[in-house]
Amino acid sequence: MRIIRLTAAHADDVIRIYQLGIEGRLATFETEAPTWAEFDASRLPGHRFVAVDDHGAVLGWVAVTAVSSRQAYAGVVEHSVYVDPRLRGRGVGRALLDAVIASTEAAGIWTIQSGIFPENVASLALHRRVGFREVGVRRRVAQLDGAWRDVVLVERRSPIVE
Repeated sequence: MRIIRLTAAHADDVIRIYQLGIEGRLATFETEAPTWAEFDASRLPGHRFVAVDDHGAVLGWVAVTAVSSRQAYAGVVEHSVYVDPRLRGRGVGRALLDAVIASTEAAGIWTIQSGIFPENVASLALHRRVGFREVGVRRRVAQLDGAWRDVVLVERRSPIVE
């Protein structure tokens, strides 16, 4: 497995893996993956990666979005990480998170945050392993399939970015 920059050449696989995550109902409130143009426009270009196998097949992806346009929050991003469901538990998510942590720290970003459904225990455990902490639970923050869902807010404060 290699971690490389996510480009438009990976678009179909990235959107396919995103849709698989949506269908699993443990990753997002979204019910349909965005188009590549929507995905591309909403993610910061310097912090997008894919994990690929020896043949170049995409195994998973990670990307970040700005949390605010306000200058005070310039060092805070929200991330998403998705792994092909057939390949979970093999270190793909860890490798992707390590890559995005390194790239954001190199760019002076001091906090990465995300919201994770409490039922997604594997994702919560992975995030703890790479230094995220649980900030709290947003109770009944939004509905998915007509049911109110909680979201665990997690964040990782860089130990090297001042």
